[in-house]
Amino acid sequence: MLDALGVPPQEEALYRALLRRPDPTLAELVEATGGEPSRLRRQLRELETKGLVTRSPTRPVRFRPSPPELAVEVLALSLHQQIDRARLAAVELDDLWRSGRAGHEPPVQIVQGRDANTQHFRQIQQSTRKEVLIFDMPPYVEEGMADQTEVQLDLMDRGVSYRTVYDRTALAEPEQLALARRLTQRGERARIVDGLPMKLLIADRTTALVPFVLAGERQTVVLRSSPLLHGLVALFEAMWERGTPLWGNGRPSDALSPEDVQLLGYAAAGYTDEIIARKVGVNKRTVERRMRRLMDTLGARTRFQAGLQAARRGLLG
Repeated sequence: MLDALGVPPQEEALYRALLRRPDPTLAELVEATGGEPSRLRRQLRELETKGLVTRSPTRPVRFRPSPPELAVEVLALSLHQQIDRARLAAVELDDLWRSGRAGHEPPVQIVQGRDANTQHFRQIQQSTRKEVLIFDMPPYVEEGMADQTEVQLDLMDRGVSYRTVYDRTALAEPEQLALARRLTQRGERARIVDGLPMKLLIADRTTALVPFVLAGERQTVVLRSSPLLHGLVALFEAMWERGTPLWGNGRPSDALSPEDVQLLGYAAAGYTDEIIARKVGVNKRTVERRMRRLMDTLGARTRFQAGLQAARRGLLG
């Protein structure tokens, strides 16, 4: 449980034994755990170094476990400090790498192979500091979808902004629609258009990944700072402006219920009442009745207008 914070299982087992038997002596620990005295001494020294155990000034020496909540917080803080130091070192190493290749590194690279592509997509995102821009459209590589979702959720929790433009065909299946809904509820800003030109991921406007072969030996074009990359950023912003907000980020207007927001998101995406009914699991007449009420509220004459009006007024987030 604590191994992710640098505490091996054997040390954690000893810490748990201390929690069950406060302030034991070494002899009492030997009796309670059946461990060898020399091994227990080494483990106790390690636990002291990590702030999980303190020793008394008395004779015989007694070992007192630190409160778990405080101890785990200290371990987590230490780990964060190590990660921060590693990131600072990475910046310095990246500068050395770039200076060593100045004038020699082409702005275009081809990544080939499934594993290499999966690793590249993960690494590029995990090195992002501010923003990831995505064009999302079929076809999908099934084995990479779950991993991509977890990477995105983790980065959004760390403050990285995600803006995604979905092609309408990307949300044709219920599971894809549910995933998009989950991501927007966690903070992704999403819009939908009819007819994206390509799949695309841009990290911090410095690196772009464009998959162009998804079957067999997958291949991706990697673009770094260059006129080509600037053109892709401009293309993304143009499609973003053209797109219709899909959903908000989980904070809809007080005037709309979450169900209303979901309904209007579908309407803004251009889905028919029949398709919306299948997606939300109600009959078509219920959708028609709810849409008429929303259209009256928004002063719209069509379902599509209702979705656009809600988007323009900021009711979808």
